[in-house]
Amino acid sequence: MSGFLSRVGALPVLGVGVSTEYGAAAAPGALDIAGLRAVAPHNAAFLEVGVEVAKGLDADARAWAASGRPATYHFLDLNLDEPEDQDAAWLDGVRALAGALGAAWICGDAGLWHMGPRDRAHMMLLPPILEPDAAAAMGAGVQALRAATGLEVLPENPPGAVFVGRMHLLDWFARLCEAGDTGMLLDAAHLAIFQRSRGHAARTGLDGFPLERVVELHIAGGVERVGPGGFGYVEDTHAVDVLPETWEIVEAVVAGAPNLRAVVFECERNRVEETLPVFARIHALLRGHPLLGRGAA
Repeated sequence: MSGFLSRVGALPVLGVGVSTEYGAAAAPGALDIAGLRAVAPHNAAFLEVGVEVAKGLDADARAWAASGRPATYHFLDLNLDEPEDQDAAWLDGVRALAGALGAAWICGDAGLWHMGPRDRAHMMLLPPILEPDAAAAMGAGVQALRAATGLEVLPENPPGAVFVGRMHLLDWFARLCEAGDTGMLLDAAHLAIFQRSRGHAARTGLDGFPLERVVELHIAGGVERVGPGGFGYVEDTHAVDVLPETWEIVEAVVAGAPNLRAVVFECERNRVEETLPVFARIHALLRGHPLLGRGAA
């Protein structure tokens, strides 16, 4: 048994939650997280906070932290495969902010958040190169961050219109999880985008993937676009229109992931009433699952 599979039992069960990042709640038409908790607290049992250390936590994140309710820390400023990104000042900031949130774990897209030296507000986010060497480098970064913070670090599969490399995304993440001795955050919407980009069916690769590594699951809406030259792609909009392929992936993961601890509906750009039908479907899919025990924590 790997170290992670012996550690995962100690992770808390968080339930169903939502995500935010600095300033997101102040945007026109944004999700009112307090309003969501008021009408449907079981839909906001925890908050995933997207963090750039240079910005810190906004007032909404600080208020959530002050309430003592569960939270997770989602980095927005780290290339896991670049050791120089985990410098002393950045790590001090991560430890302080994760401590302020009482973060259950750290997670974040295992891709390219910046090109060249890290600078505030880069947030370009490109997918990883789907080759074995890249997975090994990311795995080393996961292990380093876990050692530096004392928290589990769950890499997430990023979105992308184009993916470079020979491996299937799920095979690559299986290799990353092994190299990093870790679990992962599987984003069903991002995986659906990848499957479309490669001409695969929604569940391609899931039958051979170690679903026991999935600790957190993301669900989000996407919009089909047509770019120059008729290039078709799916934009990861975080809207309420969830693709059928995304739901198909969610169903498979919920049924097969014994260590699933948290589900996030990424809907920060939508009004509360618009999100409720999607949350209802999520809860229907999770009926009887242990993670619903978090309820209205």
